[in-house]
Amino acid sequence: MALRYIDSLELAGIRAFIRADFNVPLKDGRITDATRIEAALPTIQWAIANGAHTILASHLGRPKGKPDPKLTLRPVAERLAEILHLKVVLAPDCVGPEVEHMSRTLDRREVLLLENLRFHPEEEANDPTFARQLAALADVYVNDAFGAAHRAHASTEGMARYVPIRAAGFLMRKEVEALSKVLVDPERPVVVVLGGAKVSDKIKVIENLLPRVDALLIGGAMAYTFLRAAGHAIGDSLVEEDRLEVAREVLAHAKQGGATVQLPLDHLVTADVSGAAPTREVGTDIPAGLKGVDIGPRTIEAYRREIARARTVFWNGPMGIFEVEAFSRGTMAIANALADSGATTVVGGGDSIAALARSGRSDDITHISTGGGASLEFLEGCALPGLTVLEQ
Repeated sequence: MALRYIDSLELAGIRAFIRADFNVPLKDGRITDATRIEAALPTIQWAIANGAHTILASHLGRPKGKPDPKLTLRPVAERLAEILHLKVVLAPDCVGPEVEHMSRTLDRREVLLLENLRFHPEEEANDPTFARQLAALADVYVNDAFGAAHRAHASTEGMARYVPIRAAGFLMRKEVEALSKVLVDPERPVVVVLGGAKVSDKIKVIENLLPRVDALLIGGAMAYTFLRAAGHAIGDSLVEEDRLEVAREVLAHAKQGGATVQLPLDHLVTADVSGAAPTREVGTDIPAGLKGVDIGPRTIEAYRREIARARTVFWNGPMGIFEVEAFSRGTMAIANALADSGATTVVGGGDSIAALARSGRSDDITHISTGGGASLEFLEGCALPGLTVLEQ
């Protein structure tokens, strides 16, 4: 993509509006995981070091278009102040005359953080008037919120049209470069591991990747739709009846010369997905009355072999109900297989990232995407509004 990045801009003395992704998890008003804040730091620190009047903006949670004290960005302001060793001023709002005055009188030794963008319904509606109000705060616009790049909201797409100079941040560059390596001239063999609950969430990714990859390994609940489409018994496992024909088409396409599509050879099954009932391992077919909750040992070994021979691997989605310890073996095995592979490894999706964190192997992955939905849409070949608006 023909993108301009923040390090190509002259920032001294001007207002740099940085759209970051500070949508962090909170518990009792405290941040429980600051990964997204830390991911934005290189861009923020570059702007500060190069003399910009730095203005930060983000959404947090789903306040439904009105102020919600539980979703204020105050905890983010406090954490940023600790990390940056600077005064971080939390604005009373994200638009309006008072906020515009604060943007024009901001000391370069301070950072201005706007209040939650989604306290206004106009943000998600991409309202032009609201977008112009945001643009009035900026001399340059920098989008570093890859996790929101697939949304055409006022702060991610609309306001950029009203700011003459716009660019992407360093996190955005990392995301685009890492995901592009999966799509454009990757080092082969290329293996994609997809899990999670629904075929419908992943079908466009599968269709776009099949001609580009060498092996597609499918796990999670979505595997049962494919197994049913292939004629196997799946017991009481989750299945998307309205996606069976699509699954058959994918399998037929693979046989005609696309990627090798591998489905689970065996399963861990139980009658109760809470983990309270006994489990046992079965082969490809699952008996009536039982539900598949994880891939079995033969599948783990087969998938591990494919990953070990790969030079590029993308993973999105768990192999089972990994939140239950008894059903987590397959997902943990995939996390370790990627970490041990020596390949270029890219992981997207909250559940996969959580599994990596549990495995303690996050540092052994080439790139962990901050945008689950955005990374999937990128790999679908979709134009992401937050990126398209930045193109030269």
